Amino acid sequence: MSKAFVSESHGADEVENDAEGDAEDEHQLPVGIKNYMTVGGHAVLRAEFEQLVKVERPSLVQVVSWAAGNGDRSENGDYIYGKKRLREIDRRIRFLSKRLETAVVVDPAAQENREQVFFAATVVVCDSSGCEVSYKIVGIDEANPSAGLISWISPLARALLKAREGDQVRFDSPGGVRELDVIEIRYE
Repeated sequence: MSKAFVSESHGADEVENDAEGDAEDEHQLPVGIKNYMTVGGHAVLRAEFEQLVKVERPSLVQVVSWAAGNGDRSENGDYIYGKKRLREIDRRIRFLSKRLETAVVVDPAAQENREQVFFAATVVVCDSSGCEVSYKIVGIDEANPSAGLISWISPLARALLKAREGDQVRFDSPGGVRELDVIEIRYE
């Protein structure tokens, strides 16, 4: 019978590795999009990379090596958990390595045109109810909307880009079209 009609079962490791590859694909940058980062965001990713490579991974390798030397690996919790955690760390190291290699680091202090909103700007806006909110436009990996850090590819950031103080911007939000007045632009 042809192999096309035969269902070949994958081992547990193969299925798990396929799932890991899918998870890594979720964090890919959109095609044609540069990986802009602020100086601070780049430093945070670099520090995490260094911590994983120089501290966590070598420590875990020692534990796994010790656990492997204890005999039966099939029921050895330290070995099984250690190998799983090692795969997670290796996946994160690959991800961080790719992101750091492709990073375009932007220093807001070097911005010459400070009258307009560009990447790394901190923008204070006012909505129709008079509520003022501050947003900083940052890289994809740095975004944390609840802390006022918005990705430069988000609808709000795209609406704010190239705006000047006193401009009114419109953008599509999950709650519908919103209008905001640009109150202040800072580069810090």
